[in-house]
Amino acid sequence: MNPQAERLLLIVEDDAAFARTLKRSFERRDYRVLLANGPDEVRSLLEQASPQFAVVDLKLGNASGLSVVQQLNAHDAEMMIVVLTGFASIATAVEAIKLGACNYLVKPSNTDDIEAAFNNEPADTALPQAGTRPTSIKTLEMERIHAMLAETDFNISEAARRLGMHRRTLARKLAKRWVP
Repeated sequence: MNPQAERLLLIVEDDAAFARTLKRSFERRDYRVLLANGPDEVRSLLEQASPQFAVVDLKLGNASGLSVVQQLNAHDAEMMIVVLTGFASIATAVEAIKLGACNYLVKPSNTDDIEAAFNNEPADTALPQAGTRPTSIKTLEMERIHAMLAETDFNISEAARRLGMHRRTLARKLAKRWVP
């Protein structure tokens, strides 16, 4: 079998900027990546390809990522599915696992965390060692922006108001290529 086919990843995420960032990060790790922003696009992609890995956002606009997990599991029960969410709860974690996800991660999660989840490796719960590089200001800013967007149901104008910045400034920040 072609090694490239063994590393086909489907990312189901309605935040285009985050999806592009995650896609680039996985491509650097030699995955071939497909993007979808909702259940309809997933259905269409599954007619053409059969990914071995999937990363699914729990909240996809008006749709639930749990329905996508169920759809992916029905397509291929062996697919390694990781659910990412900014809205973690025990109930949705349990439901995601019941529907076929192999893991459930809270945002912000990086590519290392997701890849470890695909391999069913335990999460790194160790505290950072002295001398490790602290989180950058840009990363903290983007995490805060994404949290505020989620809190305002992805309303850019309201998020900008709550963050104390102009709507166009927020839109420009979101359009920039952010690489964790």
